[in-house]
Amino acid sequence: MTTAPYAELARVTRNGVVESRHFGSVVVLDPSGAVALRAGVPDEPVLPRSTLKPVQALACLAAVEAAGDASPLAGVLAGPALAIAAGSHTGDDRHVAVVRDLLTAAGLTEEALGCPADWPEDEATRERLIRDGEQRSRIRMNCSGKHAAMLVAAVARGWSTDDYLAPGHPLQREIAAAVERLAGVPVSAVAVDGCGAPLFGLPLTGLARTFQALATAAPGSHEARVAEAMRTHPEYVGGWHGHPNTDLMRALPGVLAKGGAEGVLGVATPDGYAVAVKAIDGSPRATTVIALAALAEAGADVHGAPELRRVPVLGGGEPVGAVTAAIDRSSPGAATTS
Repeated sequence: MTTAPYAELARVTRNGVVESRHFGSVVVLDPSGAVALRAGVPDEPVLPRSTLKPVQALACLAAVEAAGDASPLAGVLAGPALAIAAGSHTGDDRHVAVVRDLLTAAGLTEEALGCPADWPEDEATRERLIRDGEQRSRIRMNCSGKHAAMLVAAVARGWSTDDYLAPGHPLQREIAAAVERLAGVPVSAVAVDGCGAPLFGLPLTGLARTFQALATAAPGSHEARVAEAMRTHPEYVGGWHGHPNTDLMRALPGVLAKGGAEGVLGVATPDGYAVAVKAIDGSPRATTVIALAALAEAGADVHGAPELRRVPVLGGGEPVGAVTAAIDRSSPGAATTS
């Protein structure tokens, strides 16, 4: 196996020995939209996975509002409900209550959800359900908020709900159009995400542009409302107990963050910097560390949250090393313009 043309982005040390390295690509845009830092091959298409959920949420919001103020579903996608539509929740009872309220508003039940059944990611909730003899369920799956929002949008517009995940469904076409509009590039591929929803391929530069557009959108726009819901209710984007996206938005108020499976992360700051990261080994372990280091090097004001910049490596329950950023700007794909 060769890591070329990817760049080293992070390393894991234990008692002074480099134990592991993470390779991939990263790109930072400055507030003007110019590339301020890049390493690896950020123009290579990736599958952003759940990192695209904020765009899916804004397309659902736009679809509901297109039905008009007289629609019984007008105003349903707001606050925690809009945040969970853009999030990957951990299946806490509070998450489930919001998802169930969305389904009820649309006149639907959990059976309408097209995502697979799963255990909640929240450990305490999962253990309680197992003790109580419960089974995996669709509503506990971390994408159920997005799916409920899609169903709300379909009902509001009078579209079919049985095939709402089909790429040719009107809602999925609107989502694809929103992805291309915010990213500024055509979708490079259409795949199926782990939850069953259509997934749209983009280069990291397009993903960074998407997060920049969300974070700096005009007040009152669909983009701004999704971003504000995520910032105001970060626990509904992730969870209450050690979720990396939630922790980052709590630690740095005004920052927008959403990760996805297989080592993808998008982050934008209130002053207009944006970063997108992809670890080619698929591990999310270092993505927050990498994103914050890249933003800081490019000039963004992200100097708080030291606990997120250096993740301890434990030995015998005590710190003996750390996961730290090691962005190799000398790799074949690395360059800066600023």
